[in-house]
Amino acid sequence: MRFMAQRRGPRKRESPGFAYASYGSYHENSMLWRVMADIVVAVHAAYVAIVVVGFAAILIGSAAQWRWVRNFYFRAAHLAMILLVCAEALVGTSCPLTRLENALRLRGGETGYARDFIGYWIDWLIFYSAPPWVFTAVYLTFGMLVLLTLWFVPVRWPKSLSQMRRY
Repeated sequence: MRFMAQRRGPRKRESPGFAYASYGSYHENSMLWRVMADIVVAVHAAYVAIVVVGFAAILIGSAAQWRWVRNFYFRAAHLAMILLVCAEALVGTSCPLTRLENALRLRGGETGYARDFIGYWIDWLIFYSAPPWVFTAVYLTFGMLVLLTLWFVPVRWPKSLSQMRRY
């Protein structure tokens, strides 16, 4: 049986790790988390823009007879995006992108939304203060409008899918 030698005297204080070895590296890491949070906000804004601008493009494209607004894959992706938002609202969960952004901001040392210019304005464009039922009503109404566009602006089925529909 081996006996381990016991240390005598005060223990050495160990470094908390490479990332926090100095103020500079801590600051760089916190900045990285904040930049990543801003990227998530930009992705979130792009998601909202695709849903809203996509809806407007379907309506305008129908009147202008643009063929691409009847594309099956575009319409299926657009419908899936708004249905995901509607499902989140009905279940009562917050958006995963919002949760990710908040987690990244906390990791970066931020407690609120004190931010840089671009992050502030992107947040201002897509986040509003209202009771949750207002958002649920808006999401569901918008989802119903997108579903109605399937009726009024029918989808052009791809040849491979239209052949499968015949059987």
